[in-house]
Amino acid sequence: MTDLTTNCGGIKSPNPFWLASAPPTNTAYQVCRAFEQGWGGAVWKTIGEPVMNVCNRYGGYDYNGQKLVGLNNIELISDRPIELNLKEIAETKRLWPDRAIVVSLMVESKKETWHEIVKRSIDTGCDGIELNYGCPHGMSERGMGSAVGQVPEYCKMITEWVTEVSTIPVLVKLTPNVSNILYPARAAKAAGASGISLINTINSIIGVDLDTFEIKPSVAGKGGHGGYAGAAVKPIALHLVSQVALDNEVNLPISGIGGISNWKDAVEFILLGCSSVQVCTAVMHYGFRIIKDMIEGMTNWMQSKGFSSIDDIRGKSLSRLDNFGNFNLLHKTVARIDQKKCIHCNLCHIACEDGAHQCIDLIPVNGHNKTVVREDDCVGCSLCSLVCPVEGCIAMVRVDDDSERKTWNELMLNFKKEEKPLSWENLGEFQKKYGIKIH
Repeated sequence: MTDLTTNCGGIKSPNPFWLASAPPTNTAYQVCRAFEQGWGGAVWKTIGEPVMNVCNRYGGYDYNGQKLVGLNNIELISDRPIELNLKEIAETKRLWPDRAIVVSLMVESKKETWHEIVKRSIDTGCDGIELNYGCPHGMSERGMGSAVGQVPEYCKMITEWVTEVSTIPVLVKLTPNVSNILYPARAAKAAGASGISLINTINSIIGVDLDTFEIKPSVAGKGGHGGYAGAAVKPIALHLVSQVALDNEVNLPISGIGGISNWKDAVEFILLGCSSVQVCTAVMHYGFRIIKDMIEGMTNWMQSKGFSSIDDIRGKSLSRLDNFGNFNLLHKTVARIDQKKCIHCNLCHIACEDGAHQCIDLIPVNGHNKTVVREDDCVGCSLCSLVCPVEGCIAMVRVDDDSERKTWNELMLNFKKEEKPLSWENLGEFQKKYGIKIH
């Protein structure tokens, strides 16, 4: 049997799929509907300071006919009274005792204010608290959100205010709008946080209307920066998650957020160290029903791989991450084209000729061009396989014998011992001595 139950910093849920703090978790009605569909947890839309939202507040990034590859928003935290939110949180937890309900909080930077809201949240019976240090717009201008997450000292100070009175787990939600994610993550750890949630949205402008010259989204002709989310941010989120997961000074459970749209995305986050995953934009696009495919897909994949629990896969790919200087310079691949699958679109030739290393030739055959790779000149960059529209038509095939390994760090160490720095003048000598062709 496959067990999807998870424990993220002391917050337990029947599966790792949580709704992120956002419009889909704005009311008890929505959260209960989500739980009926099978979601394992929900982070309630952030409650705190009084706000007033504007119209319009969403901007979509569409690409190549696909809607909402990215979603920009200038929406603020919950515009519903704190009392109403807390009442609905308590009611929802009473109805769904086995699901994880986490209360997201954001208030002014005063110890007594934080103490009060934390205690009131605990009284609802919720499973945990998430501190919103990530919102990049609206609230940050008031000294909250990312204005806290970008300053490790503030992050530590406010987290300490919370942890000194909280009797339930505290997750700290970090902003990606920093030069080094480890500083605020370490600050959260030092302040006693139970776990880390990341990433929050990325500061962005979604676009400009070429007819009106207005910024998108437009609020009566005016626009500004907002928070960017959706499938397009996943690679950034995976990178930042892995950075935190690998840092020995942090060493906290992680709830992963950022572009998770299906079960495969979720598995990638877990393989890089997450204990739970949070979803927002995909639900705003397709609804709560996507959870059924997520649960089924993850279950089937785990069964096919022989994994029985989330613990079996969490962090399993972290050991594959390394510094560029430790990559094997002798690893060699070349592109090979399956002529039976080729549709003669010539995209591989164009990409290689204009954007890479000019090693794919066009040879006229029976009224069309046959694409042929000159393997001796191929540098194994893989651009051709990425632009090819036919699945499996171009494969990157390994051609080295895997009998030897040399890394940049090792070679530079040897050169240093010889007191001879690498230069263009001695590059040929370098290549000959170590048997390496530098492309």
